[in-house]
Amino acid sequence: MPTTGSRQTTGRARWTIALAILLVAIIGVAMSMTLPLLSLRLDQAGWSGAMIGFNTSFMALATLSLAPFIPGLAQKFGIRALLVTALVTGATATLGFGWAHSVWSWFALRFMLGCALTVLFILSEFWINAAAPDDRRGLIMGIYGTILSLGFASGPLVLQQTGTEGEWPLILGAGIFVLALVPVWMAGRQTPQMDGHAGLGFASLFRSAPVAALAALLFGAVETGAFSVLPVYGHRIGLDDRAAAMQISAVALGNLFFQIPFGLLADRVDKRRLLLLIAGLAGLVTLVIPFLSPQSWLYLGTLCLWGGVAASLYCVGLALLGAQFHGASLVAANALFVMLYATGQMFGPPLLGWAMDMVNPHGYIWASASLFGLYIAIVLGFGRTKPA
Repeated sequence: MPTTGSRQTTGRARWTIALAILLVAIIGVAMSMTLPLLSLRLDQAGWSGAMIGFNTSFMALATLSLAPFIPGLAQKFGIRALLVTALVTGATATLGFGWAHSVWSWFALRFMLGCALTVLFILSEFWINAAAPDDRRGLIMGIYGTILSLGFASGPLVLQQTGTEGEWPLILGAGIFVLALVPVWMAGRQTPQMDGHAGLGFASLFRSAPVAALAALLFGAVETGAFSVLPVYGHRIGLDDRAAAMQISAVALGNLFFQIPFGLLADRVDKRRLLLLIAGLAGLVTLVIPFLSPQSWLYLGTLCLWGGVAASLYCVGLALLGAQFHGASLVAANALFVMLYATGQMFGPPLLGWAMDMVNPHGYIWASASLFGLYIAIVLGFGRTKPA
């Protein structure tokens, strides 16, 4: 029978996890509202598509530049102080886009915003993972992924109401970052502490958790490829603009429906084997797509299934990290996980777009399926390690 103390500990854990997930949800709204707004502002200002893409890539550059230093900064200054600093930085950068007029200032602000988001995602994911009980970690990471997806879906809806003109959308975006200070303040000293030394590099991460590390790289490539290349693929197979956009909605819907079921499954089976199963299933679903009528509901349903299965790579990968690492090592592992995800974001769209040009239009599909197959082959090449 649980004691009063254990019930209080469980209650505190649930409370702090709920606050961390609320923090990420608010960040998701701010991010998904601000990023399309910035792209539209640049387009309206006459920037080329290449320059807009180059400006956007500075966020991934910020992730790759800052992430290795986050464990040390969190140990030196504390997780709560670093979260507050990142939220204030995100709000300041968002407001700055309304005042800056030179090209280079936009690149500096985009890098600044990328640094803020990198800190927020790495530390909030560590917070959730560290507070989650071992037997519920998969479920909790699935809930995290689902709520984050809802946050991402809400941002564009807010932007539709505010419009893209004037200062108000940027002020609101900055205000949402400020709003995220509330769950950090409410958590107080319940934010997790970093114990031990964070000495974990890429080599040791690959030795200890190759399945999770490569899952982040793979998901960054195929997810970003889907959101950037899939609409073009839709056009090339005969879909109009509206139907091409519906593809993205179907993929996003899958993110909402499948992460909790896969999270529950991760609590009951070996997470490494589950990641291999997810990659295999996603690869098989990918191969089915060219044989379906793009005007059919079955086509959209298949994209929904694909989106949900592929997105589970991220939440199950995080659950695997939480099962293997603790304290400062978990922050370091999470930072490397996010860096690999950002690396996938950088190489995925160009590679998949090039494949579509080489074998028009289905080269995108064959290349995506090949990435899933390559992941399985490389992971199996590492050999068996103990279950997690």
